Amino acid sequence: MDRNSVIGLLLIGLILMVFTYVNKPEREALEQQKAQEQLAGKKEDSLIVRSDTIQNQNKFTALSDTSLSDSLKNQAFTAMYGPLAPAASGVDSFYFLTNDRMRMRISAKGGYIDQVQLIGYNTWAKDSLILFKPDSTKFFVSIPFENRYISTGDLYFTPEKQGEVRVSGKDSVTYTLIAAGIDGKALIYTYKLHGDSYMLDVKLSTKGLDQYINPSASGTFEWAMNCPRQEKNLENERHNTTIYYKYAEDEVDHLNPMSDEKTKLDGKVEWLAFKQQFFTSVVLAKQGFDNSTEVSSRALTGETQTKALAAVFGLPFDESRSLGFSLFFGPSQYSTLKATGYDLQKQIPLGWGIFGYVNKWIVIPVFNFFDGYNLNYGLVILLLTLVIKLLLFPLQYRSYLSQAKMKVLKPEVDELNAQYEKEDPLKKQQAVMALYKRAGVNPLGGCLPLLFQMPILFAMFNFFPAAIELRQESFLWAEDLSTYDSILDLPFKIPFYGNHISLFALLMTASTILYTRMNNQLSGANSQMMPGMKYMMYLMPVVFLFVLNSYAAGLNYYYFLANVITFGQQSAFRFMVDEKKIHAKIQANKKKPQTNKTSSFQKRLEEMARKNSAKTQGRKK
Repeated sequence: MDRNSVIGLLLIGLILMVFTYVNKPEREALEQQKAQEQLAGKKEDSLIVRSDTIQNQNKFTALSDTSLSDSLKNQAFTAMYGPLAPAASGVDSFYFLTNDRMRMRISAKGGYIDQVQLIGYNTWAKDSLILFKPDSTKFFVSIPFENRYISTGDLYFTPEKQGEVRVSGKDSVTYTLIAAGIDGKALIYTYKLHGDSYMLDVKLSTKGLDQYINPSASGTFEWAMNCPRQEKNLENERHNTTIYYKYAEDEVDHLNPMSDEKTKLDGKVEWLAFKQQFFTSVVLAKQGFDNSTEVSSRALTGETQTKALAAVFGLPFDESRSLGFSLFFGPSQYSTLKATGYDLQKQIPLGWGIFGYVNKWIVIPVFNFFDGYNLNYGLVILLLTLVIKLLLFPLQYRSYLSQAKMKVLKPEVDELNAQYEKEDPLKKQQAVMALYKRAGVNPLGGCLPLLFQMPILFAMFNFFPAAIELRQESFLWAEDLSTYDSILDLPFKIPFYGNHISLFALLMTASTILYTRMNNQLSGANSQMMPGMKYMMYLMPVVFLFVLNSYAAGLNYYYFLANVITFGQQSAFRFMVDEKKIHAKIQANKKKPQTNKTSSFQKRLEEMARKNSAKTQGRKK
C-alpha cells in the first residue's frame, strides 16, 4: 500500500466518520429539548389537538355534570349537535375487528381505531406488539355543521354486528358503526377489511344531513399519537421515529427526526405516515388532502414512549356528503410497502442518492433471494457478503495489481528520494512522476478502485439498521441482528462508547487492524509512510469501534465477514500476480519511446507540487 493509497483510505475513513456524525443527533440539542419540555411543563400523554375541539370537549364535559337535569342536558345537546344529539350520550365501550395480520380495537366514543395489535410481532420485552394504545391516540373528524363544527370524538357509535368480527384469507368483511340521531339521521363509519392485508378502507358517510352540511366544505381530521417503545435501543428508536408524507405527484419527504418540528405543508398531500423505527401507521386519500395540512413531532422523555406525533388535515366531501380514505397499519418492510403501492416504501431510510439506488437495485434483491430459502439470517448475510465481494472482485484485483506495481518501483523511488534529498521538492516530485510515466504506472491506481466501493459501503450502513427482516432474529450470541449485540453489560456508561460491549464490533475492529497490518507488510508501505500517518491507519478502526458499538449487529457482522473474505482474496492475488513479470513489463515500458503528451491528472499533480514548493521556499525566506 503506497502513500497515495493510504491517503485514499484516510479520505474514505474521514467521509464515513462525517457521514456517521451527520446522521447522529447532537447530544446538546437533545438535552436542550428535554430542558424545554420540563420548563414548559409538558406531559408525555399530552396530544396536540385544535382549539375548537378543546372548546367542544370542555362544553361536553360541562354537559356531563350529574348536577344538571336531564331536560337541561337534552336542550344543551340539541343546541350543540342538532339532529345528532341522541348520539352525544352513551356508554364507553369498544369493539374488535381482526384479520390474519392485526387485531384492531374500535372505540364506541368517536368510532375510531384506538389500538392496533400486529399479529406475529413482539416488543423487545417479548410482549405483544401494540402499534398504538387507547390512552395516547386520537383520531377525530370535525364536520362543518351549519355554523359550527361537530367532532366525531363527541359522539357514540354502535356497531351493526355485535361481538368480535374476524376475517381470514382472501375473504373480506364490511364493519359498520352508526352514530344515530333523530328521524333516521346519522353519521356512519364503514370499515372494509381483507383477511390477509395490513390496509383497510374507511368511509365516514352521512344520512339525512344534506341540509346541514355545505357540499363544498371539508372535514377536518385531527390525528395524534404518542408512539410506544418497541425496540431494545430506545435512543436509536426515538431517532428513527418521525412523520413522512407524500405530495400528490411528487416525492416523499419527512420531518427532521433529530429535532422537534412543527410545520405547515404547502401543496396537496396524498398520504401521511406516523413512522416508528420498524412499523408505520398511514392515512391515505387517493384524491389528496386539502392544502392546509399541519404536522408536528416532539421527542418524549421516559422509558416507555418515543415521540408525540400529530397532524391536522382536511378532506373534501364527495357528492354524497361522504369522506373516503384508507388506513395502513403494519411493518416497514420494503416488499410489503412496495406491494401496497403509493410509494409507501420510500419511508424506509435506505440512503440518499446513489446509496439508495444500490440498496434498491442490488442489496435488497440479493438479500430477498437468499431469504426466500428460509435460511438463518446469519447465513443469509454471509451469502450476501460473498455476492457483494464477488461483484467487487475486479476492483479489488486492480487495486492489488496497482499496489504490486508500486512495490516493484519502490527501490527506484527510494533512489530518487536519496538523489534529490537536498534539492527542490518540486524537482524530486517531477522526477518521481516522470518515473511513473515511463513505467506506465498510475500512482492512484490503488486508491481509485477503493473509492468506487464507497456506494456499497454506505449502502450497507443504511440497509442493516432499516431491515425489519433482521428484527429479533438471533445468530450465535446475538439475540437480535437489528440492534447491538452485547456480551457484557457495564454498570456505567463510557462516553461515545456506551454501557455494553459488542463482540461483533470488536471482531470488526480486530479484523480491520489485522487487514491494515497485513496490507502494509505486503506492499511495503510502512517505510514510505509519514510517522503520524502510520499510527492514524491503526487509530481509525478504534474510532469505528466507538461509532459502531451501538449499531446493528448485522452491520458489524457484515463488515467482519467482508474483512475475512478480503484476507482470502489477498492470498489468492499473491498466487495470481507474478511480481517478476510485472517488473519485466515495467522495464519494457521504460524502454519505449516516450511522448511529450502529459495527462491532465499529471498536470494537476505537478501544479500542486509547484505550489507546495513555492510555499516551502517562502517559509525558508
